[in-house]
Amino acid sequence: PDGVTVARSLGQDPERVFKTLVTRGASGGYYVFDIPVADTLDLKKAAKAVGEKSIAMLHSRDLLPLTGYVHGGCSPIGMKKQFPTVFHESALDYDAIYISAGKIGAQVELAPGDLLGLLRASTADLIVK
Repeated sequence: PDGVTVARSLGQDPERVFKTLVTRGASGGYYVFDIPVADTLDLKKAAKAVGEKSIAMLHSRDLLPLTGYVHGGCSPIGMKKQFPTVFHESALDYDAIYISAGKIGAQVELAPGDLLGLLRASTADLIVK
């Protein structure tokens, strides 16, 4: 099931549930973006947020070897290597948000300020409007 369905089945507001997306920049660097589950990542906005000319979504087959996580259970916390991470700016609108706990169907609720501090992450407008 998609993230919105999962959020609603758990009684969570989909705007507070963030999905983790891993990308590769034109320079070859990897970047992590976290956006609300109902939204779509705007690749141009994401590239601008990390100073890349362009970025592309990482292929699902490359996710596990790179991050240690499978598609649908990817968390910005605990990847094999810490990559530059950017959350959609709406994360700061809430006292707490949900992210994947690292396996399909498991989520953890955290204060966005604490999460961004832990990951040394930033925020930006990242979604298609």
